[in-house]
Amino acid sequence: MNGVFTAEQDELAKLVEEFAAEKVAPHRRESDRRGEYRPGLIDDLAAAGLFALRVPEQYGGLGLDAMSAGIALEKLAAADLSVCFPVLNAALIGGVLASNGNPGQLERWLPPIARGEAVVALALTEPDHGTDAAGIGMRAEPDGDGWLLTGEKTSIMVTAYATHALVFARTGGEGAHGISAFYIRVDGDGVRKERLTDLGCRSGGRGRLVFDGVRVGPEDLVGAPGGGFSAVMRGFGVSRAYIALMAVAVGDAALAEAYTHASRRSAFGQPISRFQSVAFPLVEHTTLLHAARLVCFEALWRADRGEDPRVPSNMAKWWAPKAAVEAVHQALLTMGHQGWSEDGPVAQRLRDVIGLQLADGTAAATKLTVARLLLGKEYAP
Repeated sequence: MNGVFTAEQDELAKLVEEFAAEKVAPHRRESDRRGEYRPGLIDDLAAAGLFALRVPEQYGGLGLDAMSAGIALEKLAAADLSVCFPVLNAALIGGVLASNGNPGQLERWLPPIARGEAVVALALTEPDHGTDAAGIGMRAEPDGDGWLLTGEKTSIMVTAYATHALVFARTGGEGAHGISAFYIRVDGDGVRKERLTDLGCRSGGRGRLVFDGVRVGPEDLVGAPGGGFSAVMRGFGVSRAYIALMAVAVGDAALAEAYTHASRRSAFGQPISRFQSVAFPLVEHTTLLHAARLVCFEALWRADRGEDPRVPSNMAKWWAPKAAVEAVHQALLTMGHQGWSEDGPVAQRLRDVIGLQLADGTAAATKLTVARLLLGKEYAP
């Protein structure tokens, strides 16, 4: 996309790519095997400014636009998808807090996020409520001038590392307008963390949070009571494009491995890349990922212009992870037994990228969003 990015964005891409090559990529396989980030990774991400991307400058952040954050996440994902999640959460939650908090709250909340002292998680999904997020049942029961949180949140990336979370609970009646958001610590008394065992992104620390009468006050409330659901859904307008870009990066990285393998592997007296049956599928997947990437950046470009990014963002979210899974699968097939082996470069990528077909909304959920935006709710499914 030469000519589309600014010189500053090109420099950011170079810096993050160099950081990822030195601090992330060499540890990808071992982190996956151990199921946790290497010691010092969070500090290194913070030192590189990757938690500060979307935090306003007056609160210690870099104040970068949505496209710049997407560029950074794309470069990280190419090295190790699992490492993206605390950076993604900082961008998403930092943005939600910045848009909804009062000045005093922002002074308390945002500088620690930018410095990497507060590692943040999004606590929305429940055991019985995933795609139907407006139906969540966890309640915040009134308690004096505050509330008591009791219940369980699950399928939360970065649970193992999180110090804070944006927690959604029901303070009112049924539906979206009965949901409020609270920004609270989750590494103290009253909150139990449990790790989940996953197919991929094993070092990403996905898990559940169990709340046992955790008291929260008005100082912890994000925005107005009942405004939590609408706040996070606005955030999804860009986070879905971020996740789609992360998927594209994984697919492109796997295809690069496959191209290299095909040009070096010989069969029947010539490199296998000379066979159409090998080269053409790789070209097809490269084309699809290239197109998906353009849709992702269109969404972020629209967000930066103050336009509604939801149509291209949700288009990208249902399409890019699917295209990426299929691309990584083709890379694995191209590499044969080397691709199938966990000692090879692509098997882990296939396990990892499948999860992005679920994250922040399934294909059905995001297609429904597009249909409602294009048709109107009265004519859409």
